[in-house]
Amino acid sequence: MRAILVGVDFGKEDFAASLEELSLLSQSAGAEPVTVISCKRSSPDAAFFIGSGKADELANAVADVSAEIVIFNHALSPAQQRNLERHLKVRVVDRTSLILDIFAQRAHSHEGKVQVELAQLQHLATRLIRGWTHLERQKGGIGLRGPGETQLETDRRLLGERVKALKAKMEKLHKQRETQRRSRGRSHTFSVSLVGYTNAGKSTLFNSLTKAGAYAANQLFATLDTTSRRLYLGEVGSVVVSDTVGFIRELPHQLVAAFRATLEETIHADLLIHVVDASSPVRMDQIEQVNHVLKEIGADHIPQLLVWNKIDLTSMDPSVELGEYDKIQRVFASARTGAGMDLLRHAIAEYARLYAIKRGDAPADLEFDDARFN
Repeated sequence: MRAILVGVDFGKEDFAASLEELSLLSQSAGAEPVTVISCKRSSPDAAFFIGSGKADELANAVADVSAEIVIFNHALSPAQQRNLERHLKVRVVDRTSLILDIFAQRAHSHEGKVQVELAQLQHLATRLIRGWTHLERQKGGIGLRGPGETQLETDRRLLGERVKALKAKMEKLHKQRETQRRSRGRSHTFSVSLVGYTNAGKSTLFNSLTKAGAYAANQLFATLDTTSRRLYLGEVGSVVVSDTVGFIRELPHQLVAAFRATLEETIHADLLIHVVDASSPVRMDQIEQVNHVLKEIGADHIPQLLVWNKIDLTSMDPSVELGEYDKIQRVFASARTGAGMDLLRHAIAEYARLYAIKRGDAPADLEFDDARFN
């Protein structure tokens, strides 16, 4: 599907990186970006987001390259999307819809599919005009419509019923996860969650650590479903390591809300391994974006161990960086080549040992300096 990408520069420093990311997102969704149109504005245009003159230029570009879809690097209002589609005569997708579409393609587990559908329906409910009567087929159809209801009212009611059913499923899945977590808590198992920007190499790192064979690919949002495995670390015993969904700038709020059950693995972890793409020129911005989402889901209080991954693509060597009280703060490694992975295992074991001492589960001869752990 031939696509035109549209980006508006509002004066932010990461504009170029954001456009490059949009291209990767588009390709991940199955589109073929053929051209990019950008402009500078101080604020969005109420009708077309990009202004009427730029909309005319975009219409000409659509005709020139035979584009089938136009993808905006921003969230569009329902009115802006409708106006653009009428003007351009092709489908218009905003950044939120694009990410939701990728999530829908990548979800494999029952839980992942439920979460994605819920996020999609909550997003599309804001721009509902017609087209939701296919939901009738899931409920039997005949006799559903109430007396005097218009088509739009029926669609809204059916959509609301589906959202309610999905939320009930999510609550059931949440209770199942809570039971599993309580079981782990009773056994005092140290839990580790991998977090990081999408495509930072979390799944490759997870596989390298646990030999799990989880799906890993050089694409955005390769992992949606949380996978947990035990990792044996010698004298400290086993820990549970979980691979989670990657974060991205301007992650749609519907997704953060819908994936809260999955992200609770992060909230309840004893240690977050924050995986960073060391080869990315915007890695510091990506770290900031991840920390922003962690704060949003209430996980910003959990100890973090930064892992600068993909050092094989840089001039960096495997090493560790110590902070205050000789606490390991950063590990430089390559999950793909295995360089520095022994250092990472040692760092996790150190955190697990301190955790055991703090809980009183470790041998009495091990001393504990509280400042090193907090």
